[in-house]
Formats: sequence, structure tokens, C-alpha cells
Amino acid sequence: MSVFDGKRIPVASFKLDVGRMREGWYSDKYFNNIVILLTELAKRGYRFGGTHADLSDMNIDLSTVNIGEIEVEMQWFTRRKPFSLVVGVDKCLAMLQTCTGYYDIRGEWKDTYDKLEVFAVQDGTLAPYAGDPRKVAPVLKVRGRYRDFAMLETPTLGALTRCTRVATNVYNVLEAANGKDVLFFPARFDAHEIQAGDGYAYHIAVQYFNHTHSHSSHSIVSTDEQGEWWGGAGGGTVAHAGIACFLGDTAETMIAFSSMLPASIPRIALVDFHNDCVGDSLLVMESMFRRYMELTDEGKTEEARKFVLFGVRPDTGGNLRDLSVEPLGDAKLDNGVNPRLCFILRKAMDQAFERWNIPDRWRDAALSWCMNVKIIVTGGFTPERITQFESQCVPADIYGVGSYLYSNCSVCGTNNDYTADVVRVKVEGEWYDLAKVGRETCDNPNLERI
Repeated sequence: MSVFDGKRIPVASFKLDVGRMREGWYSDKYFNNIVILLTELAKRGYRFGGTHADLSDMNIDLSTVNIGEIEVEMQWFTRRKPFSLVVGVDKCLAMLQTCTGYYDIRGEWKDTYDKLEVFAVQDGTLAPYAGDPRKVAPVLKVRGRYRDFAMLETPTLGALTRCTRVATNVYNVLEAANGKDVLFFPARFDAHEIQAGDGYAYHIAVQYFNHTHSHSSHSIVSTDEQGEWWGGAGGGTVAHAGIACFLGDTAETMIAFSSMLPASIPRIALVDFHNDCVGDSLLVMESMFRRYMELTDEGKTEEARKFVLFGVRPDTGGNLRDLSVEPLGDAKLDNGVNPRLCFILRKAMDQAFERWNIPDRWRDAALSWCMNVKIIVTGGFTPERITQFESQCVPADIYGVGSYLYSNCSVCGTNNDYTADVVRVKVEGEWYDLAKVGRETCDNPNLERI
């Protein structure tokens, strides 16, 4: 699955549209065209007849080169400074394994994957880049007859670009959050077909952060599909729409939810429905604790566990100021989920039990119950905003991050586009360096022979 366990994801996990991928359905058309050209030249026995070959100064007879059968070495690399957290390699290998080859004159597929030399890093490997495109860290190298795998350039680049970008963005968020859990919450911002790869990229980023920082952050995804490739499962509790179904009563919503669903699902209350995060949090907490206390006193400890509130989630819109936040005259400071709101909310939650009419013997337990309720903040969080929260020691326990994790911007440094270049050709059994100007054949000690 990754560098952390030394395993590769099984090909079947990717559910590739193998038939159409072999036909070039997912490839930029010029790759289809070159395959058609090289295939026809091979049939005709075409030999090189040009006069300006880059290998002209070599002591070799270029007129013998069978262009249609040309073998090349291609390398795939990314150029995000200062590094990329590489994910998507296993999917590329699955494409190569199932779609390398050609259709013969009878229209039957001839697999030639076993004739390739393939070298690849593991998902979860770091690829450094200092700014010189002639000095890159290839994450994949393939040697073989070019027309057999030419049409895979587009989909392999896409797989690497997408997954690596998400993983690197997630890692940067984890760095900003100082290892606090980050809820992967961008599923609603893109097509559902890419959820599995995105969730896997997120999981690899969490593993890499834990590995490099000796930490134990959790992978928390919001859909089951996001966990498909690594065995995770979606989590979550109620949405604003769910509260609306209960006529706006957040406390009753949480009581009903907690009564019906298994205790293994963390209870997280969405508390901004009325733009009163403190007020709704306190209503939810008192309602749930009273039920917890009653069931415990009745000896129903397992049932009581259903009413342990894991956390509250303020999700105040950026155009709103929560009722508990006194205006300072600057909407940028007053609006949305801001540091002041979190401090106010934390203080109110820690002291909530003081206003409850409960037996004295329950006071200490109530204090502990309240202080263990976490604050999960969501709504437009980026590494910069998280860094601001952390620098001010804001009592946010978990950050829910959405659209930023899909950020792809060359100006802000989140562009993870990959490139694939031919860097060598094979002539008369020997390999010769040959690449376009500005590119060179490079190595990466993390490449493994597949």
C-alpha cells in the first residue's frame, strides 16, 4: 500500500476501465496518433532516414533503426518546491500492468507488460525539488517499446498529479495544525468518482506525518468511498439539514441521534444553526449529560455511553458574527469561526456543569464530561489560517478542512503537475541519452525494480 508497509495496492482495487483505456479513450489524442503512426511504420519495416538526428555524432549506423519498434526510457516527475509527497504510483503500475500492449490484426489484445523494465517509488515517498527541471527525482521509470505504453502517459500523469497534490496539501495542513487531527472534508467539492484516490492520498499524508514526527494523528474521512483503498470508513453525525428536520432543535436532534446509533460513532453536534454556538452547545450538553447520568444511575452503562458528547462543531459562515462574539469593528476578526469564538465557547463548555441541577456526587464526573468535549472547527480553513489559530493557542482540537485540500495554484505553490519525458533511446542494443532541451535523465535512490 505504501512505503510504510512495503505493499502495493491490488490492481482490482482501482476498478480501471481497462477496455477503453487500451483503446486510448482517456489519452490525449496525439498519443493515439503516434501509436497509429509507429504501428504502421513497424508493418512497413520503416528505417530512420533523417539527416539531423541528435545521435549523429555517435559511431552508429542510424539507418538501421526501426522507428516503429523504437524502445525508450521515460521518466515521470513533479516540480513542486520544496517537495512533493508522492501518491498515485500504485495506480500507475496497475495501468501499466493491465494496459501495456497492442491489438493484433485480428483485434485481439496482446499483453507486453512482461517486456517492460519498470522502476517505481512507493506511495508515501518524498520527492524533493529545488527549482532546476534538469535535476528532478523521478517517481516512475519505464523502459520498453514506446508504442506499447504511449497511450498511458495521460492517465498515469493524471493519477500522480491528483493524488500527490492532495497528499502534499494535507501534509502541509497537518504541519500547520501541529499534529492535531484534520478531518478530510472536501468530498462535496468535486466529482464522486475521485473520492477513493483522494481519501487514500489523505491517509498516506497522515501516515507520513506520523512517521516523520513520531506522532499519532488519526485518519478521519467523511465518506466510505474515501476509505476504500486502505480500509477506512466514513464518519460524521448530523448535518444542518438534519437539524431542520427536527424543526431547528439541535439538542433534540442529538438526543435522537444518540439514542438510535451505536456508541462507536462519535457524537459531534453541529452548533451554528441559530448562529448561537455557545447557546446551542450548552443546550446539547445539558440534555445529553442528563440522559447519560440517568442511564448510569440505572446501571445501563453501555446505553449511557451513547450519550457521551465527543465534540461540538461551529461552522459559522464568513458573513456572520456569532451571537456570543461582541463586535470589535472589524468583520474579518468578528465573523466566521474565529479565535475569539473558540475561546468563549471553550470557557462556557468547561463551566457548563456549574449551572446544572444535579446531585453533588455527580459534580466531579460532570466537570470531566464537559472538559472532554472537543471543539471541531470548520469553514474555510487553510494552512495560513490554522497557523494563526495555533500561534494564538486557540482551543481548537480538530480542524475540518475542505476545498483547500484540492488547491491547485502555481502562484500559491500548490501546483503538483507531473511531466513525463523520454530521456533515453535504445539503438543497436545500447541505451543513449536523448531528451528535449531543458530535461535530463535523472535518478532517484528510492526507485525499486517492479
